[in-house]
Amino acid sequence: MDIAIQAEGLRKRYGGKEIKNALNGVDLIVPAGTVFGLLGPNGAGKTTTVRILATLLTADEGEASVAGFDVRRQSKEVRRRIGLTGQYAAVDERLTGRENLRLIGTLYHLGKTATRARADELLELLDLTDAANRAVKTYSGGMRRRLDLAASLIAEPPVLFLDEPTTGLDLTSRLTLWDVIRTQVGRGVTVLLTTQYLEEADQLADRIAVIDDGAVVAEGTPDQLKDRVGDDRMRVTAAKVEDLGQLTKVLGRFTSDQPLVDEEQRTVSVPMTDGIGGIASVAAELAAAGIPVSDFQVSRPSMDEVFLSLTNKAATRPVNEGAAA
Repeated sequence: MDIAIQAEGLRKRYGGKEIKNALNGVDLIVPAGTVFGLLGPNGAGKTTTVRILATLLTADEGEASVAGFDVRRQSKEVRRRIGLTGQYAAVDERLTGRENLRLIGTLYHLGKTATRARADELLELLDLTDAANRAVKTYSGGMRRRLDLAASLIAEPPVLFLDEPTTGLDLTSRLTLWDVIRTQVGRGVTVLLTTQYLEEADQLADRIAVIDDGAVVAEGTPDQLKDRVGDDRMRVTAAKVEDLGQLTKVLGRFTSDQPLVDEEQRTVSVPMTDGIGGIASVAAELAAAGIPVSDFQVSRPSMDEVFLSLTNKAATRPVNEGAAA
């Protein structure tokens, strides 16, 4: 198995009035030609990990290699072989979309003919051809993100770092980027993806590492991580958010585990017990308590439940990570 990204014992501390341990010994192994998802709550260390691997930060301890080159001692070789799309689009608003891509190609010394051909290819791939000759300042947020991804692909890097690339995008733009990512992986590109959308990791990632408080707390395929949470789960949605607390208490009586709560979706889920009999008992208890529900279902654990269970962040969902996360 060829390894595209490898990290061992990465540690990073930030100074100031209080020392913050951003990374506490992160280990990663990413096989070539796969999508590796990095999930974690706000401030967990996802962006710090990406910046170290992309040679933008230096780890205080630990070793890492990308595309076979040491990120500390062979940083120039690493940078020649990677593409990076950060949390914010790094494009020049005064230039057109086509000019931005041609500029990047020139900086990579691709040659005029190759740069023009590659820029046109990527503009078509990212559905930007019609806007190619417009100044980027006229682009929507989704168009800027797609152009930023195109810029990271201009030199056809074998390793691509995507740090929350679809944050804030509408569904159509997100699906477009998903298709581009799948196309790149089909060509043998390795992708390390951080995302705040758990279903995005579920859809795209071959393997996922969950990072919390600067350390990897779980790793595996999406199915393996779901198996860690348990078998089928009973998921109940409160009709009104003010009933969520009472709903949690009722469902908590039917499990020895901590109920998983999602305030945004107004849902509470617990492991299935006693099959159909358990469902009937819960339904009767809710009716007796006068708690109205809008949905009642049984399903496999979702990636949301995997995240909440592994990070113990009940009633929360991951959000966009800050620049120093």
